[in-house]
Amino acid sequence: MGEQSALHSFLSELSGLVWGPVLLILLVGTGVYLTLRLGFLQFRTLPYALRLAFKPDKKKKPGEKGDISHYQALTTALAATIGTGNIAGVATAVVLGGPGAVFWMWITAVFGMATKYAEAVLAVKYRIEGKDGQMSGGPMYYLSRGLKTKWLGQPLGILFALFGAVAAFGIGNMVQSNSVSDVVEGTFNISPWVTGIVLTLLAGLVLLGGIKSIGRVTAFFVPIMAIFYVIGALIILILNADLILPAFGTIFSDAFTANAVGGGILGSVIRYGVARGVFSNEAGLGSAPIAAAAARTDYAGRQALVSMTQVFIDTIIVCTMTGLTIVMAGQYQGGLDGADLTSASFELFLGEFGAYVVTIGLIFFAFSTIVGWSYYGEKCFGYLTNQRFIGLYKIVFVAFVLVGSVSQLSTVWVFADVMNGLMAFPNLIGLLLLSGVVAAETNKFLKVAKQEKQQEKEQRQVG
Repeated sequence: MGEQSALHSFLSELSGLVWGPVLLILLVGTGVYLTLRLGFLQFRTLPYALRLAFKPDKKKKPGEKGDISHYQALTTALAATIGTGNIAGVATAVVLGGPGAVFWMWITAVFGMATKYAEAVLAVKYRIEGKDGQMSGGPMYYLSRGLKTKWLGQPLGILFALFGAVAAFGIGNMVQSNSVSDVVEGTFNISPWVTGIVLTLLAGLVLLGGIKSIGRVTAFFVPIMAIFYVIGALIILILNADLILPAFGTIFSDAFTANAVGGGILGSVIRYGVARGVFSNEAGLGSAPIAAAAARTDYAGRQALVSMTQVFIDTIIVCTMTGLTIVMAGQYQGGLDGADLTSASFELFLGEFGAYVVTIGLIFFAFSTIVGWSYYGEKCFGYLTNQRFIGLYKIVFVAFVLVGSVSQLSTVWVFADVMNGLMAFPNLIGLLLLSGVVAAETNKFLKVAKQEKQQEKEQRQVG
């Protein structure tokens, strides 16, 4: 017990260092730099990007390579990111940083859209086709293939893949299954063992089928889970419309006055807003471009615009719904935290039904995170082992879903948090050094997009 406590203390201190000012400044700074270099791309192209993301899937066109559609790549990435961060992470940010932390989550998302775009551009450009015909890509590939100096690119790629393969078992697996078993036991009085077995079987059925199976499941699953939760939040906002403007006022004023619990400083408001924003949308961590690399696309920029919308959906829409509800309920100084605070806030407005919305939302969100992160971990592991023992990795990953469901995971959570933070460092270095490639690919695609728009206009006139 003493050794476990000492390990937990060490990892907690290490997590504080990893997620300290250096990483947070690097995360936001990279987003700001890419925003300027790309000419505020996320503002100029968001409507077009959303149309690309949600237009009906078509058959593969000439020049397209990849395993899944734009939409399936988006939902696979959303499956991994729309998770406990949207329910518990926002609540923790408000408790530790005050309502103003929500504002800094928005700021992180606005610039994070440029970061996510750049990640996807590089993921598609430097992806490779394996012997099985499937695409592999992500930071480990654009670091090793894009950075020509082997002494820098290859070590950074290996480090990213190592951290990603390990982090997948924590944040992307055991922490999620544990959250589900806890909330199911508390709400429905079902044993964690029963929940764990059901989750393990479901995860096995989806994950052992590979990326195409994952893509099909997430394409169906993600819209349902997100809409269910968002509708619950929208009902609250509509029925309590008079509280919305005061809530926004509190968020904006506290963003610069540090009204945190116990009287925080402005730095804590910014820190927790940025940290939880990144935890939720993963912009800069390097995970989502692994899914983007599998997308069928003819231009890297086309898929990158679709990937960019993930941050908008995750943080600007879903996290904002949670944040407004929590601030409107005003219970964030009452000792509650995480999912309990979000559940209490929904229950205040919707009664027992509100608690069910959060519980069912958390179950869906957590399971989808397991599905998305399994693919990330598999690709990182395959990079390290030259695509060997992938089947073994999948089996072990599925088994750990059950382990997580019935375990106490405070130390695992902190360890995975450290791994997640460490993933960001090599990825952000690669994004900055390869920003010229991103700009060149962007200019090439935007010219094509302009021509396509003109052709569509001419066709409408003829028709």
